Amino acid sequence: MTTLRTLGELQVPAIGFGAMVLSPGMYGEIDDDRGVAALQAAIDNGGTFIDTSDAYGDHSHNERLVGRAIRGRRSEITLATKFGLKLADGEQGHPLKVGFAFEELLVNAEPKYIRTYAEDSLRNLGTDVIDLYYLHFPDPQVPIEDSVGAMAELVADGKVRQLGVSNVTPEELRRASAVHPIAAVQTEWSMWRPVDPELLEVARELGVGVVPWSPLGAGFLTGTVQTLAADDFRNNAPRFDADSLQANNQSYAALQALAADLGITRSQLALAWLLHQDPAVVPIPGSRTPAHIVENLAAAEITLHPDTLARIDAVLARLEPVGATLLQDAR
Repeated sequence: MTTLRTLGELQVPAIGFGAMVLSPGMYGEIDDDRGVAALQAAIDNGGTFIDTSDAYGDHSHNERLVGRAIRGRRSEITLATKFGLKLADGEQGHPLKVGFAFEELLVNAEPKYIRTYAEDSLRNLGTDVIDLYYLHFPDPQVPIEDSVGAMAELVADGKVRQLGVSNVTPEELRRASAVHPIAAVQTEWSMWRPVDPELLEVARELGVGVVPWSPLGAGFLTGTVQTLAADDFRNNAPRFDADSLQANNQSYAALQALAADLGITRSQLALAWLLHQDPAVVPIPGSRTPAHIVENLAAAEITLHPDTLARIDAVLARLEPVGATLLQDAR
């Protein structure tokens, strides 16, 4: 299996690195030195496709952390960030229904704000160009064509290289692509959250890469999540409440035998399985532990025989997760 894949005109590692987990309040407390060490471990071991957002952590903490970690190494990195959830003072957000415990997010992707969002991200990241710039969520009060049109101006001005969209419907992906080529679509996809088959079909038709976020089920598929700290963001996901988590751990223990037979970890099984779903898939797992980061990245070297894939799919077909995932689209 090739360890390089293509998103639009970007050539990236088959497995990237999702930096969201490195901000306090996401998966519990963490200090910046540990976050930088995690990012540098990813870069040192080939995880040079780094994904962040201006909304991760207070005051764009995650972007600023990434900027610190890549200082002096920018040429090694394919840098992706997102906009639309971080609202400026006095800026009105538009409610988007989702499946978190708090039921909605506030989004603003009005064209008049998008250049400011991008320029703020450039400063936070310490760079003069963003390789892949995503609309984080479609704005329910703004046609996606208008948002993408404003994003396209950033490409024309050299501030952004490629455009992406995240958490969109198949129809929204098609409409966005009609305005400007879309290099990648982000969507939640893992062994416990199937991809929308129509979204995958449209992405294939249009030549859009698919970047699964939460490819390890927000850490669940590692098999190590038994309880959550009080300040862990996953407490907002019904699938992680105490009863659901216990039930899911019991049923998904079946994956351990599969991984053991293959001589790999459960994380590697989950990532390798995703990579075998389509050659344009580039998952972005995150971790705070260098050893786990190296383990995840090594999944790109694993080849699963068709018989093994059939066996995995047969096991997955018998599993029914309890509760909604980290994001359950309520539109």
